[in-house]
Amino acid sequence: MRMKALGRIAVLAAVWVGALLITAGCARDERAVDRGVQEGILYLGNGAEPPDLDPHISTGVPEFHIMDALFEGLVDIEPETGALVPGLAERWEMSADGKTYTFYLQPNAKWSDGVPIEAPEIIRGYERAINPSFGAEYAYLFEIVRGAVAYNRGETTDFSTVGFEAPDARTLVVHLEHPVPYFLTLMTYEAWNPVPMHVIEATGEPYRRGSGWTKAGVLASSGPFRLKSWQPNRVIIVDRNPHYWDADVVSLNEIHFFPIESIDTEERMFRSGQLHKTSEVPLTKIETYAAMPESPLRLDPQWGTYYYRFNVTRPPFDDARVRRALAMAIDRTAIVENITRGGEQPAHSFSPPGTGGFTPIATVSRDLEAARALLAEAGYPGGEGFPAAELLYNTSEKHRALAEAIQQMWKRDLGIDVTLYNQEWKVYLDSLKNLDYGIARSGWVSVYADANQYLEIMTTGNPNNRTGWGIEEYDTLHARSMAELDPAKRMTMLQELDAILLREMPVAPIYHYSQGYLLDPRVKHWYPNPLDKHPYKYVRLEE
Repeated sequence: MRMKALGRIAVLAAVWVGALLITAGCARDERAVDRGVQEGILYLGNGAEPPDLDPHISTGVPEFHIMDALFEGLVDIEPETGALVPGLAERWEMSADGKTYTFYLQPNAKWSDGVPIEAPEIIRGYERAINPSFGAEYAYLFEIVRGAVAYNRGETTDFSTVGFEAPDARTLVVHLEHPVPYFLTLMTYEAWNPVPMHVIEATGEPYRRGSGWTKAGVLASSGPFRLKSWQPNRVIIVDRNPHYWDADVVSLNEIHFFPIESIDTEERMFRSGQLHKTSEVPLTKIETYAAMPESPLRLDPQWGTYYYRFNVTRPPFDDARVRRALAMAIDRTAIVENITRGGEQPAHSFSPPGTGGFTPIATVSRDLEAARALLAEAGYPGGEGFPAAELLYNTSEKHRALAEAIQQMWKRDLGIDVTLYNQEWKVYLDSLKNLDYGIARSGWVSVYADANQYLEIMTTGNPNNRTGWGIEEYDTLHARSMAELDPAKRMTMLQELDAILLREMPVAPIYHYSQGYLLDPRVKHWYPNPLDKHPYKYVRLEE
């Protein structure tokens, strides 16, 4: 449920290498990765500069990678098997009707400032997440909790009506509106992570964004690492949290996250020994690395969808026939075979097949005859009279290459001219939020094994919808699916929801992700998994 950033801006490699060497305290003739192995320092390419590190408002993959080092949920994931394991909760119990969960906190759980982590403070953090005055992007994830919808919509100001309670400092009880089969997996998602309300409240403005509580020297973390320094557009450094409840398991002393927004620069830094891992691989280098013996190239499966959004509040994209025509003119097979070339699969549905057992019943494929007919029916035969249109993407060589290919497909096959323009990650996020675009590149990746996380964001008014689209038929069916207890019936509803999306086409799926990156072989316990979850507490650097 994370936005896939992959933001890239051309940056001179020499500048980045110099910055990294200075940060690492190494002489220019030393390889940072070699010294890192000796000193337990992991150097990671992290794509874009994060706008914030607040779990309640962050939506992008670069932010989540850093927050995974700083914050821990009540429930965690074992990296090799994907099994659910204790996090801040040492154990939990579920009631017979599946509607009540009781979590028992680790007896020695503390924030990085030494303050004990206690259930009442965790509940205050959940109140912040759903308080309507704060407007958290992921408040809807808490709507499964009894009374949360009414509180979030301002129908009541009495938070005691919401299904959270703390019988004592170490016990947290969650009452759900109905059984939720994926609830424990959902608890591993960053938005559910406890936040240090004693720090946030000390700012005097707990419901104001950008209050400064996530700055180095202020932020108190619950995970295996704490925020040591944040040099904007240069590096974010985290070091070991001495108060972490499971500190004996942690091997790394520091992690350095570099917002390197050029894939080519990142690859050169990996090749010159400045990074242990990249966030991506240049398209032109995949075949070269794949042919290497003992190659550092990793192409891991990943549940996620790369897609284009249509702003349905802006003509001509307010017409479903236009949206369907554009979607049906995309040659997805050519894109994954000739452009991305990293093990991606053509996306014929919005929800990735296999996510929680999901199998689509409706699909979208390239069909030029039908696309041209739809465009003519909408009043644009052969593209004649089609208004000026723009396609927005966040800065990246890969996004640009793909956008240029689709631009050519629409011009050649439909007679439509589309102008391309790019924005850096933060500005791009604002453009999506404000519906300041016509067509926009987007991505969504799974954080729990259920197709609902894709279908839920397209409900009317969902803060991650960002298309202006919404219809009662879809919203009603989704609400029914959330309350359905029969797994087979619920799956049928999810399939029907996906089919409605393909009929209305507010989003045009293009491909399903794989995770391509370069990894130093001395990085151990970095296991492939479709959720792209790599708990840093288990990662080792070994010769």
